[in-house]
Amino acid sequence: MTTILVLNGPNLGRLGTREPEVYGSETLADIGAGLAASVPDDVEIDLRQTDDEAELIGWIHEAVDRRLPVVLNPAAFTHYSYALRDAAAQLKQAGVPLVEVHLSNPHAREEFRHTSVISGVATGVIAGFGADSYRLAVDWVLRSLG
Repeated sequence: MTTILVLNGPNLGRLGTREPEVYGSETLADIGAGLAASVPDDVEIDLRQTDDEAELIGWIHEAVDRRLPVVLNPAAFTHYSYALRDAAAQLKQAGVPLVEVHLSNPHAREEFRHTSVISGVATGVIAGFGADSYRLAVDWVLRSLG
């Protein structure tokens, strides 16, 4: 069984009601269900969300230790969490795929959103395709694992 961690940062538990004109009307549970339905039976999507930076870092450490690929939407932590960036760098060092995803295109929004401290240690970044950003990331992870 292959497990892909799909990790989500602050406020993403409010998807569906939080600024649907920016983030869409799907909930995080909807996105998770769509991902689970789109992968082969021997692939598990382990979808998690937290508003707590320390918990998110702990999940990244778990991914390093278990060598689990990660699809990460760091949300607001994208722009300033050097602690999360340092944890994510351990994935890169271990050769574990990390795809940073965003529902919206941060570069088409407020200037403070243009900087990601995570992108430099991510394997790749997918942004601006709504919930499809996650699907594209999971598809890439599966192809990269062979």
